[in-house]
Amino acid sequence: MSKRKKLVAPSILSADFANLEKEVKAVATAGADWIHVDVMDGHFVPNLTIGAPVVAALKKISPLPLDVHLMIEKPEKFIDDFLKAGSDYLTIHVESTDQVEACLKKIRAHGAKAGITLRPRTSLSTILPYLELCDLVLVMTVEPGFGGQSFMVDQMPKVTELRKIIDEKKLPILIEVDGGVSDKTLSHLDDVDVLVAGSYVFKGEYLQTITKLKS
Repeated sequence: MSKRKKLVAPSILSADFANLEKEVKAVATAGADWIHVDVMDGHFVPNLTIGAPVVAALKKISPLPLDVHLMIEKPEKFIDDFLKAGSDYLTIHVESTDQVEACLKKIRAHGAKAGITLRPRTSLSTILPYLELCDLVLVMTVEPGFGGQSFMVDQMPKVTELRKIIDEKKLPILIEVDGGVSDKTLSHLDDVDVLVAGSYVFKGEYLQTITKLKS
């Protein structure tokens, strides 16, 4: 097993939306480290989820940092809203804007942690120019847009290469993985710092599933 400490960020995409406060506090009690919030606009990805008002509501009740993943076109139009709402980590897609650098700088300037991510079919090389502006790199191990998909093992070479680059440059960047994460896929995730898990956590017994991910 990897000696690298794992942070667990349950994705509320798989939670009971009618009882979000209860769900968030339950996974926090069970040992989760962050709350992962998937924001989808129905354009960049074919699903529609929540906006900044829900993030603001979560901020009021969450004992954990909010890890907000923007799967939206032109995130530069909405970054201010999500920062004001209380995002602790705010991640943008490299494919979603031609203002990647400006977006990352704005996130940091407002005191939040800046993240960058990419679709599975996008080359890792597209995000490398922005690494020094990031606190977090999210490697998607499913196609963004829907929960409950199977883990894409073919994305692991990106993680391996990214870990090597981060370590060689001594950059203080966390590597996060999202998609199909469970106790069955942990063996592929030695180089990962943050595990986003939706279905696995929320459709199981929280203490048991989170403990397994951290083991």
